[in-house]
Amino acid sequence: MKKIRVGIIGATGYTALEVARLLQAHDQASVVTATSRAHAGEALAKVHPSLSGRCDIEIVKFSAETFAEQCDVAMCCLPHGASAETVQQLVQHGVRVIDFSADFRLSDVDIYERWYEVQHPWPQRVGSTVYGMPEFFADEIRDADIVANPGCYPTSAILPLTPLLEAGLIEQDDIIIDSKSGVSGAGRSAKVATLYCETNEAISAYAVGCHRHQPEIDDIVQRVSGKSIQCLFTPHLTPMDRGILSTIYVRPTSATVDSIMECWQERFQNSAFVHAVPHLPSTKHVAGTNHVQMSVRSAGSRAILVCAIDNLAKGASGAAIQNMNVMFGLDQTAGLI
Repeated sequence: MKKIRVGIIGATGYTALEVARLLQAHDQASVVTATSRAHAGEALAKVHPSLSGRCDIEIVKFSAETFAEQCDVAMCCLPHGASAETVQQLVQHGVRVIDFSADFRLSDVDIYERWYEVQHPWPQRVGSTVYGMPEFFADEIRDADIVANPGCYPTSAILPLTPLLEAGLIEQDDIIIDSKSGVSGAGRSAKVATLYCETNEAISAYAVGCHRHQPEIDDIVQRVSGKSIQCLFTPHLTPMDRGILSTIYVRPTSATVDSIMECWQERFQNSAFVHAVPHLPSTKHVAGTNHVQMSVRSAGSRAILVCAIDNLAKGASGAAIQNMNVMFGLDQTAGLI
């Protein structure tokens, strides 16, 4: 089989690095081009020294026409607002796209524009773009021209919550999601809040009550389960490089710890990366992998769900490669650990 030719747009960030790193172990796909306005003309390995001797390509300026000639799929690692216009150009030139931004994740353009405070440049595709979570949307992903790669925090909440809501095992309201992320989730750009002296030996909440992943969680849970939810989501920054741990407090209907575990095991029995485990998950257990670990404990009238993922892998670049595998008819595990 001819190798899948992958192009990376916005090649200087952590998610781009993770895509390039993971694809070194993929025997059916390879990175053939990468773009950046600020670093065009430089070697990708100069921007990401860990790729030296493994991915020796030159960064170029973006051209949709050139991408169409060189690539089968684009990994678009641009921020929200900037991504949609580029994605539109690629699709118009026949390139399939996995978009890392939030520009196509939500079902409603008004919700997007209210939460992201920008006018969407391609509103016609909002609500008609498949969400890139193969555990729920694999059939739609196979033939998609655009896949909206999930957000990292939403992945850690949607996967444990949705099967339980589908089965009617938990109440739809009063869901509390307490999530903690490594600093790489804030991106590679220099910001005061993510400087070493600000994050080391510290943990802090941020975007309390207004984080943009809240509507994504609500939207996708309802899209899959058919049930609207009321949840309170609070993210925290923790002094580690990578990983997300979400602790989710729910009210069971008549569910027990055993019935919740059985529900997860049945729903994800054919999912290579999602695991209901007896121990309490830790970010260490999934670091550097595309795997998800979930467990549950009982506390009075509440059940406490604990989910661990790697924010750069299953929360971003690993999920993108999993989506690419589905799009091109490969085993979902190809190139992933």
